[in-house]
Amino acid sequence: RLLLFFPTLFLASLAIFGAMRVIPGDVADVILSSDEEGAGAVSAEQYRQVREHLGLTDPLPVQYGKWIWSMVNGEFGGRSIVDREDLSSIIARRFPVTLQLTFLTAMIAISVSLPLGVAAALYQNRWPDYVVRVVTIAGLSLPNFWVALVLILLMVIVFSWAPPLFYVNIWDDPQGWMLKAIWPALVLAWGFSSYMARVTRSSMLEVLRQDYVRTAWSKGLTERVIIGRHALRNALIPVVTLSGLQLAGLLSGTIILESIFSIPGIGQGLVDAATSRDYPVIQSLAMLIVFLILGLNLIVDVIYALIDPRISYSH
Repeated sequence: RLLLFFPTLFLASLAIFGAMRVIPGDVADVILSSDEEGAGAVSAEQYRQVREHLGLTDPLPVQYGKWIWSMVNGEFGGRSIVDREDLSSIIARRFPVTLQLTFLTAMIAISVSLPLGVAAALYQNRWPDYVVRVVTIAGLSLPNFWVALVLILLMVIVFSWAPPLFYVNIWDDPQGWMLKAIWPALVLAWGFSSYMARVTRSSMLEVLRQDYVRTAWSKGLTERVIIGRHALRNALIPVVTLSGLQLAGLLSGTIILESIFSIPGIGQGLVDAATSRDYPVIQSLAMLIVFLILGLNLIVDVIYALIDPRISYSH
């Protein structure tokens, strides 16, 4: 698994770099059109000089080599070619914002989905199970961006209130940060917890039918001990698998919601960079997301063995 990590990163870097070179538009046009002095007609010579200055006239293998070297030497992709800001500064500013939103979403989703999934399994085909199934199906079916827009619209129309316009750091103003982050976190947590609750339910139903669980009931053990110590722990393996994939998806799936709620994280940075065709920013942020997804999947594989001693990677 560790050896596959680096070839996967390499293939992902090729795909990202290639995609940036085939999408319509040119960052040179964006820079020249935004330059007040060059607001008039732009000559071919000006266009060529800008492209040369940005290194866009170099052969593609040279451009790729420069970018990869800047990713591994600590520069994280170099600089933005629009405002010349270091990529390390952009990542240091935006990544904690997305990480905080992801952490809040995961805490809400895990604290809600596990109890709901267990309750749905224990009360199978009764009203608690039906309620959980309806709520989770709705969470899986409705797009996050649509739910976010409807939520904002209802808050404005019904309560005459909208989330704060400006983002504040959690360390400077925890209450202000919570008022800003709680709404996208709730929208994301609905979809996240819907997957987890359904997987928890199905996994618990399978485990509760096992012989060792019936033996535990026959011994007179309490329901709390049977569910918590015997059933739930063995049902957690598919839940952990899904949680790792969902958590990785959260890091890349906040793109639209960060733009809707004006949260200056990685997602909004990708949208802004795509609008201005800022290749280094798009490439570096996308590679960061790929790295995090691969890393989380690797961590999930390790957690398997911690949850279930029967699983071993030594053979």
